[in-house]
Amino acid sequence: MHDVAIIDYKMGNLFSVDCALKFVGINSIITQDLEEIMQSKSIILPGVGAFPEAMRRLKDKKLDTAIYNFNLKKKPIIGICLGMQLLFSKSHEHQTTKGLGILEGEVHKFKSGNLRHQHDFNVGWRKINLSKQAKKNNFLESLNNVNMYFIHSYHVKLKDEKIETSYSEFNDQKFTSSIKKENIQAFQFHPEKSGKKGLEIYLSLKKHLNTINV
Repeated sequence: MHDVAIIDYKMGNLFSVDCALKFVGINSIITQDLEEIMQSKSIILPGVGAFPEAMRRLKDKKLDTAIYNFNLKKKPIIGICLGMQLLFSKSHEHQTTKGLGILEGEVHKFKSGNLRHQHDFNVGWRKINLSKQAKKNNFLESLNNVNMYFIHSYHVKLKDEKIETSYSEFNDQKFTSSIKKENIQAFQFHPEKSGKKGLEIYLSLKKHLNTINV
């Protein structure tokens, strides 16, 4: 049994996530094996790329069903970047595509800024600001106004703003940068690319996993 199964659907930052987890002492595995996934204490859904292709790959390997079943057990699920977006109802990236639908909300493209140098692709370091309704056990309680690394041009618009745990700003647009609902936490930024502060999130995950008996 592993502490964390990193869902392998051949898109994104699998190895950098795995290295960060192992660095803080978490027993992790990159896998698409359904049995290994279900036996793990937690899963991480990472991702970089296009939403429609990601959903196609998840369905082809029946990984969407594995994530649904894992969620029914109320074990911890972590989404990162595209992985966060995939947890929601649908995306309007290139076309309208249904997501996993575990959380309610839609994924939309950033608007271009008014200034000539502003574009619709958010890449680089941005501050995360903890939302008023953020819970103390959301892995972020010591990270208010901390810079994290982002790379995305789409963002989630929540149906229920109460699940937002942090927000950030890009081109004068406020957007949700992390969420928490019950056993699910997700981050639009990349903790594994965010230096020591990003690693603190995985250290918090490690402490949480140590309290779980499977």
